[in-house]
Amino acid sequence: MSAQYHETQNVIYLDHAATSFPKPPEVSQALLYALEQASANPGRGSHRMAVQASRELFNCRKTLSQLLDVHNPVDIAFTANTTVALNMAIQGYLEAGDHVISTMTEHNSVRRPLEALRRSIGIEVTYIAVNAQGNINLAEVNQAFTPRTRLLVCNHSSNLLGSILPVAELSSIAHDHGTKILVDIAQSAGHIPVSLSAWQIDMAAFPGHKGLLGPQGTGGLYIAPDMDLHPWIYGGTGSQSEEINQPTVRPDRYEAGTPNTPGIAGLQAGARYVLERSVVNIAKEEQQLSQMMIEKLLNIPSVHVLGPELGKERTGIVSFIMEHKDSAEIAFRLDREFGIAVRAGMHCTPLAHISAGTLNTGAVRASVGYRSTVHDIDRLIEAIQYIHRT
Repeated sequence: MSAQYHETQNVIYLDHAATSFPKPPEVSQALLYALEQASANPGRGSHRMAVQASRELFNCRKTLSQLLDVHNPVDIAFTANTTVALNMAIQGYLEAGDHVISTMTEHNSVRRPLEALRRSIGIEVTYIAVNAQGNINLAEVNQAFTPRTRLLVCNHSSNLLGSILPVAELSSIAHDHGTKILVDIAQSAGHIPVSLSAWQIDMAAFPGHKGLLGPQGTGGLYIAPDMDLHPWIYGGTGSQSEEINQPTVRPDRYEAGTPNTPGIAGLQAGARYVLERSVVNIAKEEQQLSQMMIEKLLNIPSVHVLGPELGKERTGIVSFIMEHKDSAEIAFRLDREFGIAVRAGMHCTPLAHISAGTLNTGAVRASVGYRSTVHDIDRLIEAIQYIHRT
């Protein structure tokens, strides 16, 4: 049954929660165009190549605004990734003595900055429990607010459980208490519909390289018009250069230094691809594939699937464990014997593993994307059946 696979083109790629692969051909074409035709420094010159570089950035902001339901493109600041965006938001907004509410499904990109600020300036953090399926009790969230609560931080979808939090309701609760909300949309942007303006989200951090199908090293932070963060990085922006302070105009205030223009051009092409294909359609296809995967995994003795039960809404993330089998070994064998790329371990979210009861075992995570097929799922199931028997 098993065979040795070494070439990338033979890989069945089920690790889209980590990064999307392969990218649409339009992405590499846009990267190459930017390198060859728009390699000047955007916002730092008036010659044609500099103007074209600036245009690449604006076009990307405009496409992202359409995709994420943002009214003004300048409210999106480009970053290197979601982690940078989350740090910009958390460290740029919180002050000594503030209280923060978060959840037990957060990525370390949320938890570690919060814990660092707890140690350095004395913020207080409350993590709201979720059940094994990733569901949260909104009444418990409501009760957690105090007079010092200044921020609610949560993911839209867990990168381990695939569960989807009701961020619109959480936003409403936060605002009822006079509190701002920051949402990590790393696992939802490009995978399921996101409506930042309709949900009245104050800040949202996103990657370019996952569901938006752009290159690695790209991402961004949406900052609502009434929000003002302390800039995380100070320096040249090409605007208000005579001032000693960081510019107040957006997005320059949050984008010091030379940006990754080729990467952002590639992100624009990826986001445009998603927009034209329709997030609704992508979500429907990924939901069908993830449900098929769950149903077939549950028919294999000793396999336990984490997250929402079969038939419940989730993103394209399906994590599982197998009794008497090490998760890392399963992922290793899937790669080396069957040419199937998945991820195993803690997935940078130990709190979610505590909720799922898998902190000591980790889990295998298979995640579908825009190019995944029924054939990919069938091959995975055949491989897991073989590993179960051997």
